Amino acid sequence: MLLSKLPSGMRYYLGAEARLRRSVEDAAMAVFEGWSYEEVITPSVDYYALFEQGMGPAEAQASFRFTDSDGSMLSLRPDVTSSVARVAATLLAERERPLRLCYAATVFRQQQQSHAEWRRENTQLGCELIGGGDNSADLEVLLLAAEILNRIGLGEKFVLTINDVGIFNGLLADLSLDDAARESLRRLVDTRDIAQLQRFLDDHSIPGPIRKSLLRLAQLTGKREVLEEAESLITNDGSSLSIAKLFDLWKVIESLGMKNSFEVDLADVSSLDYYTGLSFKVFVRGVGYRVGRGGRYDKLAANFGQSEPAVGFVLSLDSLIEVLGRDASTNSSNGKDIHSIATNNLANAFSEALKKRAVNEQVRMDAKKQ
Repeated sequence: MLLSKLPSGMRYYLGAEARLRRSVEDAAMAVFEGWSYEEVITPSVDYYALFEQGMGPAEAQASFRFTDSDGSMLSLRPDVTSSVARVAATLLAERERPLRLCYAATVFRQQQQSHAEWRRENTQLGCELIGGGDNSADLEVLLLAAEILNRIGLGEKFVLTINDVGIFNGLLADLSLDDAARESLRRLVDTRDIAQLQRFLDDHSIPGPIRKSLLRLAQLTGKREVLEEAESLITNDGSSLSIAKLFDLWKVIESLGMKNSFEVDLADVSSLDYYTGLSFKVFVRGVGYRVGRGGRYDKLAANFGQSEPAVGFVLSLDSLIEVLGRDASTNSSNGKDIHSIATNNLANAFSEALKKRAVNEQVRMDAKKQ
């Protein structure tokens, strides 16, 4: 074993990069506080069953698991939302709703090694709004995410892509497909594989109107015009209600002058089993992978107690730092003037150092300086 090397998916952060991480985390937590979110710190180790229930067995499989002394299966935290949902249903069960909770926490997942998701240790900046089931709650978390991205200097570079999973689910409800076929259809729409999607629709004899809707859905990305086309194209009750809700959100986004920071992506159907309404992803222009995701997950709380609506998001601190750090200085200074103090006379040297530290000046003790 070469102890000079790190396990795959792990890394050090030094100097300017470490300070950048701290400043981004502080900025995010300040925004959460500004919107009246209360910080929660969850255990790093918990029962594996918690994450199986919260994330689903397939996602939980990616966690690092080990056996406790009593034989219980434990896991390093692969997700924070599951823990927050449990604390809302237990310790905060009697607290007035809605609950507004936020966190900055490290999660651990075994990853397929790729350029986009090579890290096995990742810090999530996130929030959960629990007990708010209307468009107001959805809009709040969208604007909160946008404010964080603006505050950390991404400005015109970021975009939040929004969708409502009820649109696709409404179309599925009109089809007699087994679970495997439904999953294949979801994957083809999500990956925008039009040729394979057409072949699937042919093989399963999907009727004309729904066939047309699914083919267009896989290509509908943009702004207001996407929702206008979807309104005229998709007419079943379930999908139409979800389109209307998404359109209501879009109209407010436009009225706030923020449409340049948002796009509608009706082909994003990547998490149908988890999200129940609004879903969104966060991208930075010029970067080929997402830096955050979120949405509404009204079914999750029922795993830990009483069912209640919830919406939230996470931003990957590590991905944000990778984007922001491209222009960051590698200098070990943090921008302050450094007072170098010779240590040939210890009493005088440290007396001077304490005086400068009392007024928050930066010092460096220098044994080589005379």
